[in-house]
Parts: sequence; structure tokens; C-alpha cells
Amino acid sequence: MKKVDIPKIPSSEITPQSAYINRRAFMAGAAGAAALATPFLRHLAHPKSVQADTQKLTTVPSKYSSTGLQLTSYNDITTYNNFYEFGVEKSDPSHNAWRLKTRPWTVKVSGLVKKPKTFDIDTLLKLQPMEERVYRHRCVEAWSMVIPWAGYSLSEFIKQCEPLGSAKYVQFLSLDNPQEEPWIHEVDLDWPYSEGLRMDEAMNPLALLTFGLYGQVLPNQDGAPIRMVLPWKYGFKSAKSLVEIKFVKNQPRTTWNESAPNEYGFYSNVNPNVDHPRWSQKYERVIGAPFWKARQPTLMFNGYGDQVAYLYKGMDLRKDF
Repeated sequence: MKKVDIPKIPSSEITPQSAYINRRAFMAGAAGAAALATPFLRHLAHPKSVQADTQKLTTVPSKYSSTGLQLTSYNDITTYNNFYEFGVEKSDPSHNAWRLKTRPWTVKVSGLVKKPKTFDIDTLLKLQPMEERVYRHRCVEAWSMVIPWAGYSLSEFIKQCEPLGSAKYVQFLSLDNPQEEPWIHEVDLDWPYSEGLRMDEAMNPLALLTFGLYGQVLPNQDGAPIRMVLPWKYGFKSAKSLVEIKFVKNQPRTTWNESAPNEYGFYSNVNPNVDHPRWSQKYERVIGAPFWKARQPTLMFNGYGDQVAYLYKGMDLRKDF
């Protein structure tokens, strides 16, 4: 197994975005008309999405949507990704995630519930009215985006699961399939990818069970067909390509906290006052913004303090980071 070390500087500073976009454009041109015959080369010719069928979603406006923010472009959102199951470079998922098969797809509900259930993805799509929510997205590597997600509050799904009173945490488990995600073998992490929330965090209406962005189903590289979005936490907390949601009594293991607990806390709330051991969190680089606006101060709880700060009242956020 090849071990991939976490970069010592934010990976957003390693490869300029323009460089890999130009590289992809060159590859697409070189492929030529004959390349369209195979799925892989067809992806290179159409870099915005690795999905063959783009499905529109019907959404309603959400009272939880942030206002007054400049949206990040669809191209940036779908070509600049952290998704180690498809490679460690930011451009890798948009090249490689075409391997992911999102139909059929089910999500298992297990653990401390009245009755274990398994939901088909198309049932989940219709479970609640789909809302469009514009959220800030903040990465622990100190870059950010503004994304128009489509989904509904996780709390509505939890009600359908009927958890027991003894369930204090919710664990999210992602797909672990080396045939579709061969880069799993290249990264020294304990798969499957696991994340978790306290139950009160999971019931906060901002926690979004997410199925799309920009009014379309999620592209594979952005966590298709179902993922979490937790706008007040660093991006790695928002687990992608979910296959199981488990209700448990004790704090579950989470992938990055288990791998490097001094760097990635269980809570991982966006906090400009608690630096990553190897870089500052006081500022962020806004992807796609003009250079004079690209560097901005990081907001406590990513700007969602009014909605979530009560969850951490009395806690030492330097210790429980």
C-alpha cells in the first residue's frame, strides 16, 4: 500500500487551477472525434461532468439559504474537489469519478432505531420537497466556495428513521468499493470513509441531506448520488456517496480524526481562532474570485453562528475543535 502524506501546505497552493484546466482542454482536443467512442475519453471531451445523464431537480426556495453571496461557477465546483477515493489532486476526481455507478443505489439505516430500513435513492429524492440552499463551503485547507446545493434538512430524514432515545450520535459511512474507487488502495486511511455528528447537531435544520447542485443531480466528483453538507464545519465533515447512516450511543470513529487527531477534531467547526498545526485558519482563499477579493477573513462557524453557536455553549472550542 502506498501511503500518501497530507500536504504540508494547503493543496490549493500547489497546482494553479488554470494549469490543470488548460491540461484538460489540451487532452480533450487531442482525443479527437474518434475518442468519443469510449466512456473515459468521452469524459475528457466533456470535463464539466462525468455523468452520462444529467437529471434536473425541481427545487423550492429555502429560508435557510444565504443571501448576498457570489456563487462559485459550476466549472470550479466540479473540477476542484477533495475526494480521495478518486485521487488526491484537486483535478483527479473530475477525471476519475466516471467509474462510480450511482444506479442502483441504496442507503441502509442501522443501529439504534425502532426498525432497520433500507431506502432506495429515488425514494429519498421524493421524501421531502427539494430545497435550493446557497451555502458557504469552507475547506480545512483554507479555501472556500459558495455553492447552490439541492436537498432537504437531515432532521426530516432522521424522523423517518425513528431513532431510539439511546441514540446520541449519527454516523455516516461512504461507499467502499475498490473496483469503482481504485485510488482507495493509494491512500493510507481506514476505509470506508466515516463521519459523525452529535444528535443535536444532526437535528439542526442547516444540516443538509444533499442530492444536487445548480439545480441538477450531484456530479460524481461532488459526492453523487447523496452526501451530507454541514456549512458551519470544515468540508471533510460532509461525507460523500453515502451508503449507510447509523445511529449509535457513543461517539463514532471518524476517518480524519482517527488518522491525525491532533489536526482534525471530531467537531471541526470552522474557527479562525484555532489554526491547523501546519497553517493558519484566519484567512481563506475564495475559489474563482478576482485576486483583489480572493483572500478574505474566515468567519466563526463559517458565518452561521446565529444558527449553530448554541450547540456548543459552555464548550472549550480550542479543546473540542
